[in-house]
Amino acid sequence: MKGVKQILALSFILLLGFSCQNKVKEQTVAETTTFSDYNEPFRPQYHFSPPANWMNDPNGMVFHKGEYHLFYQYYPDSNVWGPMHWGHATSKNLIEWKNLPVAIAPDSLGWIFSGSAVLDSENSSGLGTAENPPLVAIYTYHNNVKGDAGRIDFQTQGIAYSLDDGVSWEKFSGNPVLANPGIRDFRDPKVTKVEVDGKAMWVMSLAVKDKISFYSSSNLLEWEHESDFNPAWAAYGGVWECPDLFPLQSPNGEQKWVLLVSINPGGPNGGSATQYFVGDFDGETFTTNQEEVKWLDHGTDNYAGVTWSNVPDADGRTIFIGWMSNWDYAQVVPTEVWRSAMTLPRELSLYDEGEELWVASNPVKEVEQLRDEALTIEGEEVALENELLEFSLKPKAGDFSGTFENEFGEILVIGKREDALFIDRTNSGLTNFKEGFASVMTAPLNGLEINEVRIMLDRSSVEVFINDGALAMTALVFPEHPYSKLLLNGFEKENKAYSLKKIW
Repeated sequence: MKGVKQILALSFILLLGFSCQNKVKEQTVAETTTFSDYNEPFRPQYHFSPPANWMNDPNGMVFHKGEYHLFYQYYPDSNVWGPMHWGHATSKNLIEWKNLPVAIAPDSLGWIFSGSAVLDSENSSGLGTAENPPLVAIYTYHNNVKGDAGRIDFQTQGIAYSLDDGVSWEKFSGNPVLANPGIRDFRDPKVTKVEVDGKAMWVMSLAVKDKISFYSSSNLLEWEHESDFNPAWAAYGGVWECPDLFPLQSPNGEQKWVLLVSINPGGPNGGSATQYFVGDFDGETFTTNQEEVKWLDHGTDNYAGVTWSNVPDADGRTIFIGWMSNWDYAQVVPTEVWRSAMTLPRELSLYDEGEELWVASNPVKEVEQLRDEALTIEGEEVALENELLEFSLKPKAGDFSGTFENEFGEILVIGKREDALFIDRTNSGLTNFKEGFASVMTAPLNGLEINEVRIMLDRSSVEVFINDGALAMTALVFPEHPYSKLLLNGFEKENKAYSLKKIW
């Protein structure tokens, strides 16, 4: 009988374990913190990353009732790309994030690809009421069944809406709201409200193979094609993705429009990257006097970024966040519980250089809340006792370098050589998971005089900002041991450094 009792007890334990596994599989993203203490090897400590599994593009970002909503491409069943959902997190300060349940899941029309979200404050869609206007998400349906069957019209645009401040979402019964005209790549709708001649209208920027198509609507439900944008001189090394169109004020007070277009491959240092265009938009057509490609970030690891909608006028900022990875190696980076993180949120602005307008990309002021302790920098060798660091360095005239290293021979070098900024990660840590990851990435300065080099170092990433973001470079690095010292060459003595706090 003792043996029988042991067998019964073991069977009960196995059944209980099977039941628990099923319950775990059914858990929402908000509950998956049981899988993770946010302290696994290489886990970012002050950048957003999902509790578990695969993440890529940020999408659906909207500010609403004091909270920044961050949705993102998410596959809850694996740490590699798969059937896309919209993951969800919120923050009151753009730094500390609260994980929420999956917002939008696939259905019979397809997987849920990238898109955007807006507050329909006038209830133009009729999906809410005047007293309770809806949040409306606009996204791409990717019908994998049609795609696998060889069809090219497998991507359409659908919408979902929330009447409880983004907690839950209901799909529109009339989806799709924009059918596919017979084009293989037809995706990533970014919707914004535009005023033309005193009349408000919704404008959708849509990535259509190798161009951006603009559509207009009065109600978010019915869309009319207005124009296309694809100048001959733009970067066309890969498919165009994840557009964003928004106004920025130039230094002389003129309103200009900026169009972001991500491209994969074809980036300046290989793989995916985001180009931008500065011009004008009249509600129908985007035009630009620009005649050369400009990159929002010259590093390898800032892709598919877009801006938050509905940021209050009293704030006035255009706030951006990007996916901190590259399609060349995103699915094989050496992490297991989760894959991918987001860049720091950045404020975008325009500045003059020569006779042209350029986009600056600088960490939002809230990042300063991460500062824990000011560090003293004396001499050219700095001992590093924390792996989470911020530096503000003043270079002398000429070339310079900052070398992070540890006693195990792992080295990361950031510097200027002649007329280019560079990040050298050839010996930065683990690099052999993908050929080409061990690289030296460069960014031309085009005569830009460097006054400040700001470096944000997390456990597996580095973000470099020159002159308040006039030039930015972002790179993943995977040191197996924290860098323990920084060697400075070519810098003045007046430098600042801070140890940073974890957000998890």
